[in-house]
Amino acid sequence: MEKMCCPNCKTNKSRFYIIDQVPRAVKLSNDIESTHEMTVDSEKDPFFAPYSGPEYRVQCGLCGTIENPEQFIKTANLN
Repeated sequence: MEKMCCPNCKTNKSRFYIIDQVPRAVKLSNDIESTHEMTVDSEKDPFFAPYSGPEYRVQCGLCGTIENPEQFIKTANLN
C-alpha cells in the first residue's frame, strides 16, 4: 500500500480504516403503505446504470475524515 496522510488533520500517517464499497442494487416499492425493497440484478435491469464509484474509501483513524484513497496519497506526496 502507498504512503498516505490525512488531508484534513495532516498529522496522521499511520492509522486508517479501509472501507470496502460493496454496491447493492435495490428497487423500492411504489406502495405508500409499504417500505418494501428488493435486491435486483442490476446487470439484467436496463434502468440501472452500472456502479462507477471507487472500490474502497479510506477513513482517518484520528479525525474520522472519509475520502477516496487518492486524496490521502496526494497529501502524503506533498509533504
